[in-house]
Amino acid sequence: MKNNIKQVQVTKEGYESLKAELDELVNVKRPKLVERLERARNEGDLSENSDYISAKEELEFLDGRIDELKHVVDHAIVLSANSNGSSKVDVGTKVTVKTDSGEQVFDIVGEWEADPVNKKISHESPLGSALVGKKVGEVVEVEAPAGKLVYEILKID
Repeated sequence: MKNNIKQVQVTKEGYESLKAELDELVNVKRPKLVERLERARNEGDLSENSDYISAKEELEFLDGRIDELKHVVDHAIVLSANSNGSSKVDVGTKVTVKTDSGEQVFDIVGEWEADPVNKKISHESPLGSALVGKKVGEVVEVEAPAGKLVYEILKID
């Protein structure tokens, strides 16, 4: 049986952020939760101990997140900003686009770093995937709930 390991593209900043979160979960939050679980376990009847049940569920969730982050960190491909000389949009680039409502600047990031509120869009999102590989002056159209949106690429950093 062949392992189908998906590599994850991230920027250096995103990689450092994911590593910091993993470190915090493993070395700070998990030990505190294990201690809480142990205290709750020592309180007696576990079937009626809501703190024990809650701590156990939180630990399972936390362990799932730790496993997920370990996988991402272990399989990350760290892309440096402007690794393509800024001639084309790619992960790690900042792209300025013009729309009907004016200019907008987006950071193209890996899916694990996406934060649309802060204009960090995944290269796998509809807009991100439409922009990746394009050059200054090119126009892309993206289907959105409000209809078709048109973006003209003005600048790539």
